[in-house]
Amino acid sequence: MKNGFLALALMASIPTGAFAQEAQEATAPDGTKAFGIEPYIGVLGGYHEFSRNSEFGSPRGGRMNGGLVSGVAGVNIPLGPAFVGVEGNATKGFGDIDWEYGVKGRVGGRAGESGLIYASAGYQWVNGRRAYADEKDWIYGVGVEVGPKDIGLGGVTGNSGIRLRLSAETYDFDSIRPMAGIIAHF
Repeated sequence: MKNGFLALALMASIPTGAFAQEAQEATAPDGTKAFGIEPYIGVLGGYHEFSRNSEFGSPRGGRMNGGLVSGVAGVNIPLGPAFVGVEGNATKGFGDIDWEYGVKGRVGGRAGESGLIYASAGYQWVNGRRAYADEKDWIYGVGVEVGPKDIGLGGVTGNSGIRLRLSAETYDFDSIRPMAGIIAHF
């Protein structure tokens, strides 16, 4: 019994590893934890224009395009100054596009006090209207999120809070899909 108490006392006196302590104390540039999980939701608006050579051919020989309103939800996993994440979207289209749905992975870095720069890749389903078919294929993109501290509003929404997102994506390199909107990080 005496040896058991001695062993516990010795284990309690051993300092934890430097790496474990640094990981607990590390913070990202915006003051949030450098490691963890950061969920978010958002609303974006934009336009999707396909080339005439895309799989969305039309008997009229036109090109599919239309306005978009998109709801997104995802999670980022901060890794110090970098992050990885996954995001899903449900998008209502106008014009030649009825609906779009997708999921993609994101990887990037933290920029400034509360911003993000990233690249993304995933899979997108597009439902056409009129003479356009429903198709699915890969989608690739780049984007930036600008946080409140980067535009002088640091105390208004907290560290993560609300960010403005600007992105450009392409559906199998046959289209351009610029989007802009508001993302709320938790």
